[in-house]
Amino acid sequence: MEYPRPHFDRSHTWASLNGDWDFRADTDPDWNRTITVPFAWETPASGIGAHWLPLAWYRRRFTVPAGWAGQRVVLQFGAVHHEATVWVNDVEVATHRGGYTPFEADVTAALHADGEQEVVVRVSAPQDKREIAHGKQRSIPRDDFDGVCFTPSSGIWQSVWLEARPATHLAGLKLRPSEGLDAVEVEAKVTGPAIKEAVLRLRLRGMDTTVEVPVADGLARAVIPVGEPRLWSPEDPYLYHVDATLTSADGSDQVAAYTGLRRIEVIGEELFLNGRRLFVRGVLDQGYWPRTGITAPDDDALVHDLQLAADAGYNLVRKHLKLEDPRFVHHADRLGMLVWAEPAATGRFSAESVAAFEEQIAPMVERDGNSPAIVIWGLYNEEWGLDWDIPGDPAKQEAAARAYDLLKALDPSRPAVENSGWTHVKTDLLDWHYYDESAASWGRTVAALLDGTQDDFPVKLGPDFVVRKKLAATPDQPLRGLPNLNSEYGGGHTGVDRAWHLRWQTQELRRHDRLAGYVYTELYDIEHESAGLLDFERRAKDLSGVDPADVNAMTTLVLDVVPVAPGRDLLAESREVSVPVRVSHHGGEPVGGHLHTVWTPVFRPAPAEPGAQGPWIEAKPFLLSGPADVRAELPAGWTSGRLHLALVSDGAVVARSAVDVDTFTKFVIGDNRENSR
Repeated sequence: MEYPRPHFDRSHTWASLNGDWDFRADTDPDWNRTITVPFAWETPASGIGAHWLPLAWYRRRFTVPAGWAGQRVVLQFGAVHHEATVWVNDVEVATHRGGYTPFEADVTAALHADGEQEVVVRVSAPQDKREIAHGKQRSIPRDDFDGVCFTPSSGIWQSVWLEARPATHLAGLKLRPSEGLDAVEVEAKVTGPAIKEAVLRLRLRGMDTTVEVPVADGLARAVIPVGEPRLWSPEDPYLYHVDATLTSADGSDQVAAYTGLRRIEVIGEELFLNGRRLFVRGVLDQGYWPRTGITAPDDDALVHDLQLAADAGYNLVRKHLKLEDPRFVHHADRLGMLVWAEPAATGRFSAESVAAFEEQIAPMVERDGNSPAIVIWGLYNEEWGLDWDIPGDPAKQEAAARAYDLLKALDPSRPAVENSGWTHVKTDLLDWHYYDESAASWGRTVAALLDGTQDDFPVKLGPDFVVRKKLAATPDQPLRGLPNLNSEYGGGHTGVDRAWHLRWQTQELRRHDRLAGYVYTELYDIEHESAGLLDFERRAKDLSGVDPADVNAMTTLVLDVVPVAPGRDLLAESREVSVPVRVSHHGGEPVGGHLHTVWTPVFRPAPAEPGAQGPWIEAKPFLLSGPADVRAELPAGWTSGRLHLALVSDGAVVARSAVDVDTFTKFVIGDNRENSR
């Protein structure tokens, strides 16, 4: 079984309490059911499947390992939604509020001298979640955003375990790369009765580097130099592991942690990773599974989702409105997937809801701050918990700005977004969430946002309710001079429609060199929400021959075409067509090669062979190329077909796209009256 907390690893002395627990609803007369921890009680995996249960109890027995004699025994909870009270042998040892943050209890004083011990947990999971942090869990009464919410996940939903440690012990181990990326900076928190004489010994694993420092006022700080540093990046996710040993009169405490040597920077309107320009190719991942809710069915499922994102060409996963299991972050660290991390949303604006939201910020940074994969911190999303009204209410503007300040005080090393997608008041990234079912208006609006002629965009809040959201609410928040990201987008309902919008909307984003990146909605379907590239079971959907890996590649083709509809991108008067093609390239060196073409029927995937050679084209990094005119003729007897285009450089295909040509259908849809730019 995997240790639950890789960033603060005490796995040499732990015991899992996952598995079968006794369970009863508060109204049940006795313990007549069994629940499987750590699955929420609504889920089939829990064995309970109870919905809208506001209060329930857990119980199990455990034995403390004999080798832990003389140590403090600590009960650890990864996350419990929403409010938990814990007893050991009828002694109350902990209370905790907040369904996404970890907590612990030193239970030593409550233990019997030997034999079995008993732990009981009472969990309150309010049906009305509007003033608590609950992310995408459905509430009664409903949230304003109920249409995109899912089955609640109540109770214990992350791992429970025991640990042993001395009375004077390490309480935190913060690791950060040095300014020069040639050392690991360490800040250790120490607590206990013998801290005055405590000494901390730090060893950089795999290297002959050891540092010994005293503890002063509960803190120990050190800098561990790294010879010939190897920087962490998606291409080379190298990790530096630090073994910490605290020695005091109470004994020895050992904790392992790790980080990576990397720097994420905002310089003007661009993002840089280790001094190289970074273009974010991100995908939304909401962290739900069909039978297990917000808990992954197993550790492999977390790895699988990251691999699916990488296979689709993405370099970043936005873990949406949820503090995900720490092992997800761990796997992103070791696999090289960038992460946008953010806390769970509340539902309505009040002093209580603002406090509940802010209570997540420090635990989020403390738990996951060592991660090199996390390069963006998110906070509020689309004014959820702010009544969709940042522009009209200074108090809500202040709440968003205060959340930003709280986060940046804890971690100034990463860019933060205070209100993702809608009106900003204080942010490091100027992002927006723009959805549109029209390819023509999509392209026009994105161009206007990026060239500065437009500072707002339409948001559909209901079937007949559209508002225009400004990029910024106050003069203090600049509209220009920050990196621009379209951090949610997508359109269509069927797999064919979704793939069509993915292909054409993403190419329009790649058209603009000013853009710093995007996040597509989303990786997989969830319950009634069918916006995924994959279904809820993570199975492939019919994407009409579109390969997301081509759409999201480092090098892509940008066609000067305004597409009409799926299967009819370009309406032609004859079998001969001409398509202006550009190249968007985000590599480190220029790219050049010949464009090739080959025909297939509409909706077919690209053949293995790129086809007939056409014109030469080349592009510099992060600078859209000029157009090359590609001419082709439909095969004899065909009235429609898919023209596949490929850029071949040094004998390898480095970019692909396609355009569906129709010479038979003589009509237009909506305002798509022009097919070429």
